[in-house]
Formats: sequence, structure tokens, C-alpha cells
Amino acid sequence: MSLLVVDDEEGVRRSLKKVLERDGYRVLLAEDGSRAIGIVGDNPHSIETVMSDYKMPGIDGLETLIEIGKINPEMTRIMLTGYATMESAIESVNAGIDGFITKPFSNIELRAKIRECNLRKRLKQFVSEQVFSEMWKEGSQITLKKQKATVLFSDIRGFTALSERLNVEELCEMLNVHYFSPLDAIICGQNGTLDKHVGDSIMGVFGAPLTFEDDAIRAVVCAVEMMDAIDKINSDLSETRQKIPIGIGISTGEVMAGIFGSSRKKEYTVMGATVNVAARLESLARAGQILVCGDTYREVEHRVQAENMGPIILKGIE
Repeated sequence: MSLLVVDDEEGVRRSLKKVLERDGYRVLLAEDGSRAIGIVGDNPHSIETVMSDYKMPGIDGLETLIEIGKINPEMTRIMLTGYATMESAIESVNAGIDGFITKPFSNIELRAKIRECNLRKRLKQFVSEQVFSEMWKEGSQITLKKQKATVLFSDIRGFTALSERLNVEELCEMLNVHYFSPLDAIICGQNGTLDKHVGDSIMGVFGAPLTFEDDAIRAVVCAVEMMDAIDKINSDLSETRQKIPIGIGISTGEVMAGIFGSSRKKEYTVMGATVNVAARLESLARAGQILVCGDTYREVEHRVQAENMGPIILKGIE
């Protein structure tokens, strides 16, 4: 694990390096914000945590951590400061900084805070920002309720054959880098909730837990953007790399939304016929095709051009 310490005082940098190396970290040092941003830019995926002093000449600590977050938002970012004020703490939290440590601090406190911030950062990857915000607003209690929502499923066509042609490392890179990451970002960018990954399938929900008047429109726009992104990704892949064909299904209707599961494993999700219809439509979609149900189309027909497939049979659905 690599950890970057940013502080304009050489003595502080050396002291922190000595302490953190005992915990098994590979510690990198930067004397100012510009240098830190350059180091992260050169190592965008090998640094797990960045700790920065707040008061520094040139770019201050908050600006530094914000810019580093733009390079790799998965990095844990912690503010170190001897100038702790309510305003700076609030400013850091609003900027998405993961932790805040006030100088002076003990070595035990420092180690514990780094572990806590990294753990919280990783846990937030299992809960969408929308669900996190709703839980915060509702005091961590989200009640089960019926509501209208639009559900989107995306899936890779011919994935079984594809997985047999690639080794494990190639398959993981293809899924994580060229499929999940760009398409997940599009769902979140359209204010959808990234519900889950099931194998090579992506499930997105528009309208739960946060509801808007244009949920169906944003879901369809999301699907079009996903297709455009996959087209670009496929065109950028070399001839020797396996292309990624996808099909998408979308359905709008009533769902039961809330937290489901046991005391050992819970998740926020939606259930009901609407989810099943979206999944069935996705399974029927050919590569490059987006299939939507009639209810979805009636909400978006003024925004898109579509072709009527005629009557079809969806397995298990009347």
C-alpha cells in the first residue's frame, strides 16, 4: 500500500514517514500541493491514501486534495491541520474529503484515523451516493415503500464465450476498466442509483430512493450515452482486443423500494414486476439495441425516435 504525505515542513514529513512505514505503508513525500498533484498524476492507481497539511504556501491542502480527487476519486483523502476551525472542517466535508485530523495528534490516533478513513471509503463503494444521502437525511432508516421508478439493465452479449477466450487477468481488466467503470459513471451522472452488478449485468434505478419528474427520460438518455460510450471504447480497442457488445432493457412502473436482506447482509434495492420486465427486455435485446416497455416510451416519445417491435412474449410475465 502506498501513502502520500504532503507537508511543507520537512521535519513533519520525515516523522510521519517513520511512523507509517512501521505499519507497512510505502510512504511518498511531497513538500507542496503542486508536487503532490504531480506525484498522483504519475501514480494514479498505486496510491491508496493522501494526507495533506491544510496551511501550505501556494496551493493549500484543501485545493490539493480536491485536485487529487479529480485524478482518482477512489483515493482516501485526509486533511492534517493545526488550524482547525469549524469553517475549515465544514469546507473539507463539503468537498468530499474523507477525514480530518487536528494537530497535535498521537501516533496511535494517526494510525487509527487512517484505518477508519480507508474503511469508510471502501464501504461507501458498496452504497450509492443517492442511498447514502437518503440514509443520512432519514437518520439511517429507509422504510419499505411502493413507488414509481424506471429500471435499466445492461448486459454483455456472448459473455460466456468471451470469458472462455480470455484469461482471468484479461477478463477482469475488460470488465472493470472498459465496462463497469465507464457505464457506472454514466448512470451516476444521470442521477440514477447504481443498484448492483450481477455477473456482467449492470442494474440502474431512476426514481428510487430519490425521485424526479424526468426519471424515465434520464434512464433512456443514460442508455443512449452508454451505447455511445461502448461504441467509442470498442473503436479504441486494438484489433487484438475483444470487443464488448451490449444490450439494454428499460421498464417503468411500480416497484417496492427499500432495504432487503438479513442481519448478515443487507442492500438497498427495488423489486417487483417492473424489475422483471426490464431484465427480460435486456435478455431479448440484440447487441447495440435498447428495448423499452410501453410505459417508458410514453414518457419519452417526445425526446426519442423508436421502432415498435410488435407483440412479444416475456418469459414468466403475463
